[in-house]
Amino acid sequence: MDQNGNFDNELREKIALVTGGTKGTGKAIVKRLTQAGAKVVVTARITPEESEGITHFISADLSKPEGTEKVVKEIQMEFGGVDILINNLGGSETPGGGFARLTDTDWETTIATNLLAPVRLDRGLLPYMLGKKSGVIVHIASIQGTLPLYESTLPYAAAKAGLINYSKSLSNEVSPKGVRVLTVSPGFIKTSAADRMIQRLAESSGSSLEVALQGLMDSLGGIPMGRPAEPEEVAELVGFLVSPRAGYLSGTEYIIDGGTIPTI
Repeated sequence: MDQNGNFDNELREKIALVTGGTKGTGKAIVKRLTQAGAKVVVTARITPEESEGITHFISADLSKPEGTEKVVKEIQMEFGGVDILINNLGGSETPGGGFARLTDTDWETTIATNLLAPVRLDRGLLPYMLGKKSGVIVHIASIQGTLPLYESTLPYAAAKAGLINYSKSLSNEVSPKGVRVLTVSPGFIKTSAADRMIQRLAESSGSSLEVALQGLMDSLGGIPMGRPAEPEEVAELVGFLVSPRAGYLSGTEYIIDGGTIPTI
């Protein structure tokens, strides 16, 4: 990194799309890619109050087919396509209490947001990358893909497991054609979304926020590093993976969890 905060301008002239890039980990990724010289397009449902680092913003609900269609068409019209696609959008709004409390809507909404949205965006934006025989796609999954929390986020865990499987399969198809596909699976990240999940757990169990947080930590088996990840730490990993320095990396899942998963 030089004195101006640029990572050797290694992403200069690259167009990147970051979904859910207005807050939390997505916002940190936008900042990291911008520092490396990329022009960053961001999509989210709500227009951000701060637009620093955002070259172009598209308001869209990616959980719906018309939302992803809007994003793809606008990018094609404005930029032709993208060189880097970060499928960061995700989250869980389902209630705690186990499988019996979950409705069809809970399942369908969660899967649409966490699995179908990236599938649709990939399908819409991959042709441009394949035509150039270059590009990078990163799917932000979760350690819940292999370490599910059945008490609170069963649909989310199932959707992320599907995303990890899909990402590997897609990589096998398009890596020989010049497009790298990678998965980043974070553990517990200190974001506003995590705070909301803890609030829901506290409300469903009638406990305090501190007890709910400790329960969440216990359900994960503890974090050997002793703390959740900062969004910037995840963004730093993503910044490396999309850079030319990671040119031989494809088809791999990178876990960033502070040692949470206890097995190899």
